Amino acid sequence: MGDVLAGNHAVWEFDSDSVLIRFARGMRTPRLWHALGARRIPFEALSGVSVSASGTGGRREPVVLRAVPRAGADPLVEAAAGQLREAWDPYRLVLAADRAGQADAFAEAVRSRLGPDASEPAGRFLVEVAQPPLRLKAYDARVGFDGSAVTFHWSRTGATGTKWKAGDQRYPLAALSGVEWSSPERPGGHLRLLTRDTTGDPRPDHDLATAVFRAGHGAVHESLPFAATVLAALGRGTPVASVPQPRASGDRLHHLGELHSAGLLTDAEYAALRDRFTAEAT
Repeated sequence: MGDVLAGNHAVWEFDSDSVLIRFARGMRTPRLWHALGARRIPFEALSGVSVSASGTGGRREPVVLRAVPRAGADPLVEAAAGQLREAWDPYRLVLAADRAGQADAFAEAVRSRLGPDASEPAGRFLVEVAQPPLRLKAYDARVGFDGSAVTFHWSRTGATGTKWKAGDQRYPLAALSGVEWSSPERPGGHLRLLTRDTTGDPRPDHDLATAVFRAGHGAVHESLPFAATVLAALGRGTPVASVPQPRASGDRLHHLGELHSAGLLTDAEYAALRDRFTAEAT
């Protein structure tokens, strides 16, 4: 173990092959940092590191130590796509003014470990993220990821008729090409799966591969790590089945009854689909 720098809400430790970042728990610590807990950032995942004034002014102005991840190295950063507040940046450490010398020394030590390809995009993800299974509660769905597929279980009160009528959805990793995360702090926040063979509805509340965020549903500290984990799994090319698994016949009939009760199916449509599902099950 090497040098340790304790800053606002986080501690950075210089190790033989990486920087270990431990995030403190407390009321003023960003909730995203609470969720991350600790992160080990290999030197090969970094393109640089800097030390600068915080911009607050004054004689005792704090300093900011910031590491810069290589493009494509950290699935969390890739999923965030520049949408995080500066104060939530997990690669940013604010230090008291009297720690400026230590911050400079720490930064120089990290720079000495950067490889010749530091300025080039990484060919694979190098930073670990949360491991499945994971759950996410969005406004119109409960979203799950078990390591092989992402599932959407629509909310009867939040989902549009389009989603509710289509029924719950399951997307194996093999059917996906990427993940789009739009921050819940912005209008239209959502989590969208990008599929290989189809183009979804551009309207998030009608797209069957998208979960919509609203106040209290899909917060950054919950939805961003979820998106990063799915993105990391796609980057690893986890082998999975290539087609969605059908719903069990009992589940399909139950869902069909709910659609009929909600007035989304006519009596004739309900009877025809009920007879078809029953015949398929025999």
